[in-house]
Amino acid sequence: MRKALGSVRAKAAVGATVVVALALIATGVAVLLVLRGHLQSQAGLQAQVQGAKVAGQIATGTAYDKLDLPDGDEAPVVVTDKDGRVLAAGEDVRALDGKPVGKGKTAGDSRSAEHDDDGDDDGDGGRRLGPGEIDDDVGLRNGSADVGGKVADYRFASVEAKDSRGTSVTVRAGAALAPEEDAVASVRDAMLIGLPLLLVVVAGVTWLVTRRALRPVEGIRGEMAAITASTDLSRRVPVPSSQDEVGRLARTTNETLAALELSVERQRRFVADASHELRSPIASLRTQLEVAVAHPELLDVPGAVADTVRLQRLAADLLLLARLDAGERPSDTRVELAAMVREETSQRLADRVPVRIGELAGGEVAGSRGQLARVLGNLLDNAQRHAAEWVRVSVVREGEWLALRVEDDGPGVPPDERERIFERFVRLDDARARDDGGAGLGLAIARDVAVRHGGSLAVRTGSVFELRLPAAG
Repeated sequence: MRKALGSVRAKAAVGATVVVALALIATGVAVLLVLRGHLQSQAGLQAQVQGAKVAGQIATGTAYDKLDLPDGDEAPVVVTDKDGRVLAAGEDVRALDGKPVGKGKTAGDSRSAEHDDDGDDDGDGGRRLGPGEIDDDVGLRNGSADVGGKVADYRFASVEAKDSRGTSVTVRAGAALAPEEDAVASVRDAMLIGLPLLLVVVAGVTWLVTRRALRPVEGIRGEMAAITASTDLSRRVPVPSSQDEVGRLARTTNETLAALELSVERQRRFVADASHELRSPIASLRTQLEVAVAHPELLDVPGAVADTVRLQRLAADLLLLARLDAGERPSDTRVELAAMVREETSQRLADRVPVRIGELAGGEVAGSRGQLARVLGNLLDNAQRHAAEWVRVSVVREGEWLALRVEDDGPGVPPDERERIFERFVRLDDARARDDGGAGLGLAIARDVAVRHGGSLAVRTGSVFELRLPAAG
């Protein structure tokens, strides 16, 4: 149960339901307020019409006991003078706001909350009315009335007038608020009944829609769990036909699995090749040492030293590749390529093929001098291995890039092999003796170092290797 409530479907359903509930509650309250205001305005207009009708009779000189007043059930009407004494009242009207109504009695304060009931100029700013005039300013307020023994709420309009003799009177006419209250109550009850039902529908629809939308995600999760359990990286998660976020997630997941499978396979090949490469010099060295123990005079010291040096170089290459694979970033020092070329080539005077110095453009790059020198050394070793008479190295400036080029007069690399040679433990000269041909790690290390320095390493033409690096600054 707790797992179901904590799922994305449950959270989405609860969230959508809460949002819809808040929106509906706010909308319902606004509707009720607008409806109540509109119905009260209608009741006030009805009361105003009844009050104006009675005030018109008084202004034209109709006697108070001859006034045509509506029935109390229809609209309670009370006419009072300036002192609040009742001059006329509708049939069955017994009290207003809890105060008795009867001819000659005082019906409480006859002044409305909105304006002064006295038509005389009493210092309050009211307009002075002449005989037979009606004040256009009508006061409206809510109150209660007892009509025939039944107390109900009404909307009262207070109309000021003067009769033909100049007596100021106030006509208070009411319109029942019961219809308004009934209408508001009906709408409120309908909302209270419909709101829970609507929220149930919203929650159910959201649950179903979310469940359907997340069904591919569950498929992806299940397949990923199976892949983890089986360690079979060749498997792929199902890709839905939709072009939405879930579809992109599935495709990205498959791309990640493919990259992971490639990386793991590459690592396996690397370990296997490294083990194979290490086995040969170790076995040779062991054989020589075992022979030396039995027959010291037969010890091949130069051969043992050569095997040891080769083993040392191979171990250093493997260690550097491991650091590069682990994401080791080069230092951010400045390296002058031209100076590095002169220094490294000066140590190769005794090489089988001489190294010539070509154009050396000035410029610095950011990175590790040791790693860049290793790249240059690997490129020179590769060139000397295939050169006939000469090897040339140069540095040229091309815009924001510095290009270090190593070329030789050898046969060059076939076009279809120019990318394969940068793979680890790959040698094109398979017929060459292993001792002379190296382990096939030099160019792979050189490219990895170039990439981690923000540059590239490629075969520009058959026998020209070009290292491009961004110029510092």
